[in-house]
Amino acid sequence: MLEISHLNVWYGVTEVLRDVSFQVPSNGIVALLGGNGSGKTTILNALSGLVPPRAGSVKFEGREMAGWAPDRMVKAGIVQVPQGREVFSQMTVEENLELGAATRPGGRQIQADIDEIYSLFPRLKEKRTKRAGSLSGGEQQQVAIGRALMARPRLLLMDEPSVGLAPIIVEAMIETLVGLHARGLTMLIVEQNVGVAAAVAEDAHVLKDGAIAYSGRAKELINNPEVLASYLGR
Repeated sequence: MLEISHLNVWYGVTEVLRDVSFQVPSNGIVALLGGNGSGKTTILNALSGLVPPRAGSVKFEGREMAGWAPDRMVKAGIVQVPQGREVFSQMTVEENLELGAATRPGGRQIQADIDEIYSLFPRLKEKRTKRAGSLSGGEQQQVAIGRALMARPRLLLMDEPSVGLAPIIVEAMIETLVGLHARGLTMLIVEQNVGVAAAVAEDAHVLKDGAIAYSGRAKELINNPEVLASYLGR
């Protein structure tokens, strides 16, 4: 579904990504791991159209998309759940969900999709008229995921979905991601939590200094002391 080839991204005079290549198969879950500053979020931002690549190819469902604008990426089916959730805190839960459908034409189907989000996250239905900023961290993560799903993505990008969440909430989030995958959703997940990556992803790529240093099965990472020590600082 997604094929990244020899991707290079610079911020000013600083090279952030160097010759990055990997694939995300249809209905697959791939994890990107690495320490702070390794380039993980930059990959997602390049895929979301937020930063333009200097060189390389980004093909989604066979179409070259490198350098496309963010709204065009969303319409094509690539949608990101940002790190830190970034809900619109002064707006209600339902208003946040409605914003997720901003690139879609209006109509009754949008409300039907909101109802579907509420069936996925019953807690949000209970709090649909509450300001999103008043919700707990786990509930805000549900809003952020639900808002992204309202755009009807075919590829969901998730940036550090477990960050700042209590272990019990992380377990619930893992169940949610597994459930979305069972529905056929393809995902690319950026994580520092190796346990989360091992629980949900099939394949994983570890980044260091803007380049891929290791690739393999996600479940093997948690038992690979060399990778944990050398690239993930464990």
